[in-house]
Amino acid sequence: MYIYVLDKDGKPLMPTQRAGKVRRMLDGGLATVVRRTPFTVRLTYDSTRYVQPLTAGLDAGAQHVGVSVSSEKREYYAAQADLRTDIQEKLATRREARRGRRSRKTRYRAPRFDNRRKSEGWLAPSVRQKAESHVKLLEDVTKILPVERVVIETAQFDMQKIKNPDIAGTEYQEGEQMGFWNVREYVLWRDGHECQCCHGRSKDPVLNVHHIESRKTGGDAPNNLVTLCETCHDAYHKGKVELDLKRSFRSLRDAAAMNTMRWEVLHQAERTLDVPVTHTYGYVTKYTRIRAGLEKSHVNDALCIAGHPRAQRCENVYLQRKTARHIRQAQKAKILSGGRRKANRLPHVVKGFRLFDKVRYEGQECFVFGRRASGYFDLKKLDGTRIHASASYKKIRFLETRKGYITQMFNQLIKEDAFPLTTEVTSIHA
Repeated sequence: MYIYVLDKDGKPLMPTQRAGKVRRMLDGGLATVVRRTPFTVRLTYDSTRYVQPLTAGLDAGAQHVGVSVSSEKREYYAAQADLRTDIQEKLATRREARRGRRSRKTRYRAPRFDNRRKSEGWLAPSVRQKAESHVKLLEDVTKILPVERVVIETAQFDMQKIKNPDIAGTEYQEGEQMGFWNVREYVLWRDGHECQCCHGRSKDPVLNVHHIESRKTGGDAPNNLVTLCETCHDAYHKGKVELDLKRSFRSLRDAAAMNTMRWEVLHQAERTLDVPVTHTYGYVTKYTRIRAGLEKSHVNDALCIAGHPRAQRCENVYLQRKTARHIRQAQKAKILSGGRRKANRLPHVVKGFRLFDKVRYEGQECFVFGRRASGYFDLKKLDGTRIHASASYKKIRFLETRKGYITQMFNQLIKEDAFPLTTEVTSIHA
């Protein structure tokens, strides 16, 4: 395990593995603890500033991001970060509440269009948040390690090739909806103008286009739409019929997000960081990884992007998760009997603990994923392991306050998608 060291002025020095010496320095007042995870100390005396040239590699992604800092001989830092994927859903929920509120209170308000003009370089909020999260990861690394160069992978995805691996030539100009007026017309033609639930047994001539996943999360892509007659459609939404339908292929939202933000991440890093920033491509990373005999993982890709696939590996890997800071909605949308509006969440601090604080329970480090006003908390690790579903606050010891990224160290390399993308926040009761 590496201990990261800062000099008296807060500038990063080379990390050390001499835990005993660091402990004696802390006891003697020669150093102070700056951060618990990753464990970082700051010297209180003037010291020499000899550092080795380190390179940071960033494996950019729409859901998972890999970070590795290494020299030619040794890897000093390895982490996988899971980004937020709930931005679009939260914005859609906010839009629904806003439109409902306007229809109730300003029914006759004239339409406004001046504020709908998007500025140059505009990005969707979900994509902008992902790009900013990438840069934040690099900023945090450069604060604890003397990074002299940053390399970012700017991967591009051929979405038509993903849909049709045999596509070639002029077929790129002939999409699946070519010759149709709109998506609805194409979906009805694709399904043969027949209900995909009863296949015409209901004799209902009215056909509807149904979203397999909700429009809020699944969008209006043709592979998320299916033809249903009005009888089956109404019965499904009333809970009388169950549909065993799945999308023909996975959503391309992540690929589209990467194509949109790949240069934005690079440009933001160039503007924000004080070190040179360069980029590489996915095929170079793949070739380097295969030649070095490494397994496919975000951390391994980041090491190859840094250009040191033969470096001695770091024994510990940090798993990080981007968390939401605020909940804007003050009250729950569902109105209780008597016209009462229930609070949407508990107070910010409950029994001295906040959501996502790192705590120790029975010798295990974990995070507060759910709280009750009575003082019983739901405790989990970042890999989804539940430590206790209802632990008393009297048996919990506070370790570290929550931050934008919550971090936990694991003693093994993280394989591709080894951990779940999200760990739900549960057991929140007022």
